[in-house]
Amino acid sequence: MNRLAPLTATALIALASSACASPAPHWIASWQASPQPVWAEDFLFPSLVPAHLYNQTFRQTVRISLGGTRLRVRLSNAYGAQPLRIGAASISVQAGAAPQALSFDGAPGTLIAPGQDRLSDPLPLATHNQQALQVSVHVPGSTPVQTFHWDGRQTSWIAPGEQTRTAGLHDASSTTARLFVSAIEVEAPANARSVVVIGDSITDGATASLDQDQRWTDHLAARLAPHGVAVVNAGISGGRLLNNGMGDAAVTRFQRDVLDAPGVTSVIVLIGINDISWPGTAFARDQARPGLAELQAGYRQLAEHAHARGLRILGATLTPFAGALPDTPLEDYYSADKDVLRQQLNAWLRTDSPFDDVIDLDAALRDPADPSRMAPAYDSGDHLHPGDAGNRAMAEAVDLEAVLGGRASEPFPGGKGL
Repeated sequence: MNRLAPLTATALIALASSACASPAPHWIASWQASPQPVWAEDFLFPSLVPAHLYNQTFRQTVRISLGGTRLRVRLSNAYGAQPLRIGAASISVQAGAAPQALSFDGAPGTLIAPGQDRLSDPLPLATHNQQALQVSVHVPGSTPVQTFHWDGRQTSWIAPGEQTRTAGLHDASSTTARLFVSAIEVEAPANARSVVVIGDSITDGATASLDQDQRWTDHLAARLAPHGVAVVNAGISGGRLLNNGMGDAAVTRFQRDVLDAPGVTSVIVLIGINDISWPGTAFARDQARPGLAELQAGYRQLAEHAHARGLRILGATLTPFAGALPDTPLEDYYSADKDVLRQQLNAWLRTDSPFDDVIDLDAALRDPADPSRMAPAYDSGDHLHPGDAGNRAMAEAVDLEAVLGGRASEPFPGGKGL
């Protein structure tokens, strides 16, 4: 009869260590600002950022969706043509609080290659759901500004010198664009997860009240936080589904902005109105408008990529826009034939889309007296973007069980934060 050989002391120690080992950290995406390339000075809109920084500190406020026990910050050089030298970076739990230094492989700064990004080392900083944080980044040398997020809907500050550890900046100027920081990830309980919303200016929050966190994704985040679900905003103003606009096309950036986000289990797609309306305007005078079949193919591509990764994906109908952008260089943004295409696309989304479910935001926002227009109570005034009340109505139109696959009723410990 064979006998099992006795365990050696080394083997016993290994078994004991394995039994006592802590589970791997569970990181989830809790906030995002999708990177865009800075455009030329002759573009229709000003970039809101200087062409270069030199020995300056950039400070911005971000509001995470879910809190956690530790966090890490992602810095981006996605569109840089040369390495990005970061001298120092810090984060504080609120405006005026003493910032805590971030590190990168134990060092205070880092060098980010062109087209790359960099995560900070995990920082043991406990945060709660929907907490506002301030991130400061210092660039010591002459730094071309080539990557940014244009429509931050939040006041940011540019100050001279190295002020990352200063609670109150001095001699600072303001902007509403974002620089350097593209994401914040938190370490959360194992059942926490993220939903990424990819879209255009309506998701980016173009007309939401400045500094008030009134985007429709902010309201959706408040609904989902008690269930342990973060909502990550991957909107880019001027974004399109098929072609580059004021950022890469959704079919191009889907990997970076959705699939690469840690902890993501679901995605919501609300994009396409600029594909329909940009051609023929000052944005794209000579560009042909895509047909229904081309738009459908773009949506199918997103759905295939999401399903290949095991993600749940929902589509949203395009919202009403009759009379959009009056008295602006884009007052030809709307036309009746464009709206016919929007309605055809919406009809297909409701009946035969490749998505797991559909959120009917068109029905939520349209004026019953004129369905081609946004209801006045929800209209920001430009007839394209919803105001704060419209953003809230959009979030309330989302069936949480549809987003989470029937799991929205599960309790989540510490729903008010960690």
